[in-house]
Amino acid sequence: MKKLSILAIAFVVIALAACDNKKANQTAQAEVEKSFEQEQIEANIKVQVDSIAAELGKLQQFPFLQENSDFALTQEEKQVKPEYLLDPAVSEEAVTLTEKYRILSALSVDRKIAELYEMPTDAYDKAITKLSADINDPSFKVMDNANNIFETTSALYDAMSENGRINYFWQLASAAMVEQLYVVNQNSDKFLSVFDDNAASNVTFRLILIQDALKHLVDYDPEIKPVADALSSLDVLNATTVDELKSQMAEAKEKIEAARKALVK
Repeated sequence: MKKLSILAIAFVVIALAACDNKKANQTAQAEVEKSFEQEQIEANIKVQVDSIAAELGKLQQFPFLQENSDFALTQEEKQVKPEYLLDPAVSEEAVTLTEKYRILSALSVDRKIAELYEMPTDAYDKAITKLSADINDPSFKVMDNANNIFETTSALYDAMSENGRINYFWQLASAAMVEQLYVVNQNSDKFLSVFDDNAASNVTFRLILIQDALKHLVDYDPEIKPVADALSSLDVLNATTVDELKSQMAEAKEKIEAARKALVK
């Protein structure tokens, strides 16, 4: 009897071990299938986001920010310096990597505006250089001038894609977009004076593309969600003419200011 009991116990142990092995194999197989399915989903999202970035790269910059723009301030206008630009010292308040990317982008926009007003830009240059160094993104090497990072070119996207920093590209693009909208609203008569209807529609199409990219990424990057939330309220901008853009931006003034506060504080 004793011998039979020992054999029975041994059989139970073997049976349980076999059962555990079977469950472990099933779990491992399920994880492999889940991992494969997740990879397929993420690969599909990247294809979609790559396509959006390609479309974004085809759009012209806001006319008053273009290198060969006809935009110019009179000497009288240059005497009234804008008080709405970010203080370059805000760069010291950036703690997380996402904050540094966004503030870098917004400061590059404001530096351009300061240049238009013939304001000193040394403080902006130092802040941009320091943020770029802190971020240490090798993708920035494709840029001739880090001061123009707000342009978020196709070349920059491709480089950031290669370096696994796609999500940060959309942090840059979002902050640049909001800061430009904010700047325009401070003096729409002047800044929109060099817009035509095509440029106006480009602005809203650019916004739509960025919002679309954020929607694709939001479920996979918790740091993108605050950005997506901030820009979601700006879907009221859907202009196809300069007059529509001017009217819609006036109506969305508080929403643009709220989005800016959410992104660069």
